[in-house]
Order: sequence, then structure tokens, then C-alpha cells
Amino acid sequence: MLHALISFRKYEDVHCREDMDNSAFCNDNYNSGTSDDDMVDISGATLDFTEDVPPIERDHFGAVCSSGGTTNGHAKLIDLLDEAVPGVGTYEDFNTIDWVREKSKDRDRHREIASKSKQSTWALLHSVSDAFSGWLLMLCIGLLSGALAGLIDITAHWMTDLKEGVCLDGFWFNHEHCCWTSKETTFHERDKCPQWRSWAELMVGATQGAPAYIVNYLMYVCWALLFAFLAVSLVRAFAPYACGSGIPEIKTILSGFIIRGYLGKWTLMIKTVTLVLAVSSGLSLGKEGPLVHVACCCANILCHLFTKYRRNEAKKREVLSAAAAVGVSVAFGAPIGGVLFSLEEVSYYFPLKTLWRSFFAALVAAFTLRSINPFGNSRLVLFYVEFHAPWHLLELAPFVLLGVFGGIWGALFIRANIAWCRRRKTTWLGRYPVLEVVAVTLATALVAFPNEYTRMSGSELISELFNDCSLLDSSKLCDYVNENDANITKALSNELPDRPAGPGLHSALWQLSLALLFKMVLTVFTFGMKVPSGLFIPSMAVGAIAGRLLGVGMEQLAVYHHDWPLFKGWCTKGADCITPGLYAMVGATACLGGVTRMTVSLVVIMFELTGGLEYIVPLMAATMTSKWVADALGREGIYEAHIRLNGYPFLEPKEEFGHKTLAMDVMRPRSGGGRGGGRRGDPPLATLSQEGMTLGEVEALVGGTQFSGFPVVVSQESQRLVGFVLRRDMLISIDNARKHQEGVVSASQVVFSDPAPPQAVNGPPSLKLRSILDLSPFTVTDHTPMEIVVDIFRKLGLRQCLVTHNGRLLGIITKKDILKHMAQMTNRDPDSILFN
Repeated sequence: MLHALISFRKYEDVHCREDMDNSAFCNDNYNSGTSDDDMVDISGATLDFTEDVPPIERDHFGAVCSSGGTTNGHAKLIDLLDEAVPGVGTYEDFNTIDWVREKSKDRDRHREIASKSKQSTWALLHSVSDAFSGWLLMLCIGLLSGALAGLIDITAHWMTDLKEGVCLDGFWFNHEHCCWTSKETTFHERDKCPQWRSWAELMVGATQGAPAYIVNYLMYVCWALLFAFLAVSLVRAFAPYACGSGIPEIKTILSGFIIRGYLGKWTLMIKTVTLVLAVSSGLSLGKEGPLVHVACCCANILCHLFTKYRRNEAKKREVLSAAAAVGVSVAFGAPIGGVLFSLEEVSYYFPLKTLWRSFFAALVAAFTLRSINPFGNSRLVLFYVEFHAPWHLLELAPFVLLGVFGGIWGALFIRANIAWCRRRKTTWLGRYPVLEVVAVTLATALVAFPNEYTRMSGSELISELFNDCSLLDSSKLCDYVNENDANITKALSNELPDRPAGPGLHSALWQLSLALLFKMVLTVFTFGMKVPSGLFIPSMAVGAIAGRLLGVGMEQLAVYHHDWPLFKGWCTKGADCITPGLYAMVGATACLGGVTRMTVSLVVIMFELTGGLEYIVPLMAATMTSKWVADALGREGIYEAHIRLNGYPFLEPKEEFGHKTLAMDVMRPRSGGGRGGGRRGDPPLATLSQEGMTLGEVEALVGGTQFSGFPVVVSQESQRLVGFVLRRDMLISIDNARKHQEGVVSASQVVFSDPAPPQAVNGPPSLKLRSILDLSPFTVTDHTPMEIVVDIFRKLGLRQCLVTHNGRLLGIITKKDILKHMAQMTNRDPDSILFN
């Protein structure tokens, strides 16, 4: 199925604003729309797409109108489109691609290559290279994305440890690597070695006491503020699109919308650097979501090396779908989960060929990351764990309870975060992003440092919570009372019996409870700030803490009440029944599912993280429960909610249209008896006649309206439909005719018919524009139910649909009309459908 979004236009002359770098049409450059590397700063502009395609600027149009030529003295028919006119078929910024036209262009290109391959050896080699280019592109994307992900992981780990101290053997070593080769470490204090010095040791020469604590506290806060300030400053100065997660925008782009610069080289460079800074600052965010953006930037840049992807927006979006899978593959070390994530969560158009190439690219990226070995443990992720104890059927009850918690928290988090982001957009907060980031970072650092579980990075926290306690663990979470020297009797076993909690575990539970509140509150204010910020790690941390608390509670119940009916028959005294780390993993899955509403891909990702096939059922139960609960409280996931908040022109494929309205209720101009409840008094439908209109009349009609395209009819009286022509293509063709052909004047006839009518003997030459005319525009009757129209727009990727009655043209429906109608039917503000 093909899917696309209708384009939305901006206020007139928005491309000529001084704060916009994309000034293509102000400079008569129609080809600038083919590059995604142009930086576009829309932070200070108000954009309102009153139509589905931005028109050419009127200043430029005036220049076109004033560049008339002189007649050559004899009648001649000019068809400028026998050869391709530069700019025709390309797209402007904040525009929507025509999926049908792009796929048709690719089929024509493929047929031409196939036919020529039989003529010569060189043509055959060209055909083979064309077929192989897609796989070569996937290989390059996997290699580049894997290398960048490894660089980000290593640098973020080092800079996170830099807040606490420095390695004397080399400042570029993080804490763990610094102590690897030390021979003076002890078993219980493996993280302490003479080579690693805290800031207190370097400054005041002490490791204990109030002065040392204050120095370490101040240095932690200062480094956090520095990292956050650098991150938000770089984003604000060089790449405004590098902020946030990027997944809502990636979903919008994959559906067909064009945002120039969002996947450009500047965005890639700044996002890579600032992602490291943001993660290292200690803010409640993760790098997993932004890694999807980074991988898509890599794919977009590499697409320019291959002609068939550079010149076809639909083919490019197939590559971007594969890149989204690569991003998740390197973020979680889960190549299969990455492919399923792209299919389930972000992609609109995902053919079988894209599935295979996504799998190959994710494989290459995972192999590259594994070769770099950023964590030094021969694993793709920091929190890889393996559980040895099986789970029991009765444990499904607490697993489902964790699913309920994840669904409730996910729905409440989405509401709170959207409310805060909306407040940020409508108040003074939005005008001072640097101040907001610094303030949130200061609050985070001040609260996080006293608690060791909030002081550590999100990945380290999840690794600690997922951990299955063994004899080699010195963590406070594994501080149990040894009864009858059980640790000695079980020394040769991989399993430890369930034991009473010790004082260290009691202290850890209190700290984890405070960390849970900390993560739940601060993540609401952090996600959406003007720094790269992912949501996977904070969501998983919330669920992992809740799951670990519940797991320890179940474990202690089994210790003190093993004779209860709940445990009788499968959990005897001294047995290893409950695995708290498994509860943490299930809780992390439930909370992430409640926030994102992912299901299949989430279970597979978590399965690849743990490597335990037998834990799929608990993960599935928690995931489905969290989705059901969250959907009952709110239908949208966090990414869909942010798409709607930002006004992106995105027609959600999962949303059902259940209203009994007809096409005549939504079309423009609306009929007098429509039931849509929309505006009346719409301007009359602007149409072009296939014959009989002069160039001056066409230019006057185009200059006096802001429509993206115009239906072509047999005559203004009959209104019998002939086809549809896009405003952009027509203006480019007219401009090209005035520049390259003599005799084209305002009195020249514009002809869309074939064959063309006879020319006047002494009249100016006619301008034939049939080549840019779409002779098969999609039409529906005025009594077509809107649920069918919406389904057609989703599955065929239409830019617009013409409405007829007995073959006579009545009106037009665009994607924006549908979005506004759907908003109105759900009692939302229709004017919120704009790119904000």
C-alpha cells in the first residue's frame, strides 16, 4: 500500500524570511528543493499551511509576469516538456510527496534499464549495478551508524564518569577501564583503585568527610550544568532540528512530508555531539530514540551518492525505514527488534523488499557495534543479563499487576508531558530554552547526587536492577542475611536460596522508592526540551524500579510465608523461587509499552536483551496488559501525541474514522446542504479550461489564489473534468518558456488538449502544457462516505481527491481538509492542523 500526506502551505513569502536559510525561490532556483542539507530555522516563524502545497512567492511570480518576450511573427506551438524541465516533479520544503507519481517514475526507470540491458554489455553491467546499489547502500548505512553508535557509547560513558573523577593513567579512560589493569583492587571494592581519583582527592586530598562530599557534590553539579549548557547552545546556534527524540518527525517524514534540513549533515553532526553531552549531564533522558534520528541522517546523506535514491523521494523513504531499524539495532543490540520496530511503529510504507534490506542493514550495524565493543563486555548493550531460575504460572498475577502499573503510568505521563509542552509553547518558557534546560539540569543534579541510584546513568541503573544476585555480587540490592551459611552450601551452584533481606537491601529499597518518584516527575519536564532526549531509558528505569521493588516484596513473602497457598507446592523453604531481576525486566517492558504502545517489537527487543526464551510469556502478558490499560485511558502513544501537539500533517493509520459524513460535507467549496458543520462561503472552485485561456489569464488566476493545484475542465460552462495540474509545475514551465522561447507573451494561448487546436495565422505561439497534466486524478462522487475517502487517502497516498456529480466537477478534498474534519468531529480545534 502507498501512503502519503497532503502538503500544507505556509504564510505567503515565508521562504523569503530573513531567519530562513532556504531561500530557493527568492533566488530563482527551482532545484534547491532536491537537497535535505539546507538548514531551515523555523523556531521564530509562524507557519500556517492554508493549502496543501506552498505556492511560489508572489515577488517571483511578478518577475515571471514582467519578463514577457516578443512575438516572432508566425504561429507556432511550443511544447517545452518534450524534454524534462528542471524543477518539474520536485518538491518544496514543508511539502508532501506524490507517492503515486514517485512510484510510477521508478517503474518507468526500471523498465528503461531492463530494456536497454539486452542491447549491450555496458547496459547489462549498469542494470546489475542498479540492482546491487540498494544492498550496497544498506551496507554503508549499517557501517556508519554502527560506528557512530559505538563512538557515542564510549564518549558518553567517559563523560558521565568525568563528573565524579579522573583517571591518572590517562584522562580518556572511564572509571571501569581505568581500574581494569590495576592489581590493587579488592573483590568487594572492584571500582576503587589508586589510578582513579575523585575530585575531592585531587582538590582537598580526602575521600571521606564533609569537605570531600561538598567538593564532589559541587563538581558533579558544575559538570552537569556545563554539559547541558553546551548541548542546548549548540542545538540553538547550529541545528534547531537536533533537539528532542526525533521519532515523531521521522514518522511524519516517512509518511511523505518533507522537512528540509531535518536529516541533513549539520543535524547529524550536532545531534551526535549534543547527544553525548545531554546524556552525560545526568538529565532523565536516553540516547536510544535519538539514535534512530542519527541513523536516518546517515541514510539520507548516503542516499545522495546513489542516483535512483537521490532523485526519488519514495525510494528514499524505503531507505529511511531501514535506517530506523538500524537505529534501534545499535541502541539496544537488537537487530530483529529493530526491524519489527520500524515495521510496527514508524513506517508507513514497508514492502517486503524493505523488510529484507532492513534486516541486512540492522545485521551490519549490530556486527559493527559488536566489533567496536563499546562496553568492554563483548555485548551489544550495557545491561545484558541472563536469568537461570524458571518462572511459575502463579507469578503471572504480579506480572499483570506490573502491566497495569505500566499502562496507568504511561497514560498519565503522556498527559502530563503534553500539558507541560503545550505550556512551554504558549508561555515565556518557549522563548528561553537555554534557561529552561539549565534550570532543569540544576534541579536534576541537586536532587540526584545524594542518591546513588539517581546519580548513576540510566543504563547503569537498569543494569543494576536487572541483575540476578550471585555470590560475586557486592551490590546493596544483593545484601541478604546468610542463614545457616547458606551461601557456603550453595557455593557450587548458580542459584542462591531466597533469604531474608539485610540492612543494605532495606536501605536500597528506600533509595529506590525515592528514585522512582524522582524519575517519574523529572522525566515529564525533561522530555521535549531543546536538547536531544530519548524516552526509552527513562521509561524503562521507572518500570525496572517498580518491578524490582515488587520482586523483592514477593521474594520476602516467599521467605517468611512459604506455607501460604500462593507458594505451596512450588516454593519451598531454602529454594530459589523468585527472581527480582525478572520482575524489573517485566516492569521495564510494561512501562515502555504504556508510553509508546509498542507490542510485538518491544517483546522481541526485551527478549534479545536478556537472551531468555522462556521469559517471553511474562513479557507478552505485561506488554498487552499495559497497552490495554493505557488505551483505555488515552488512545495515543507519546509519539502520536507529540505529532498532534506540533501540528504535523500526519494521518494516523491506526485511528479509525467512525463518523457518518459524506464527501460533499468536507469538500471545498462546500455544498449548501452539507452536514460537516464547517465554514460556508468558501471561494469558488478555481479551474482552468483545456483550451481558450491566455497565458495572462492563467497567470492572473494563479496569482490571485493560493491553491496548490487546479483542475482542468473542458470548459467553464460544462465543468467536465479533464485532469489536474500542480501550481508549482505550471509556474516552472511558464517561467522556463519565457526564458528559453521567443514569442511567448501574455496573449499566448495555454493549451492542455491533444491534438492542439489550430493556431491563428498572425497570433502569438501557443504554449502546450499537456505533459504536466495529470490525466488520471482520483475522483469520488459527492455521496461517497468519508470513511471510504479517508481509507483511500491512507492506502493510496493521495495529495488531493476531486469530487464529481454525474461527471461534473463539484469540489476538491485535500489531506488537510480531512485532518480538520476529523479534528472537528472529535471536538478539537480544526485550526490546530498546521505545522507549528
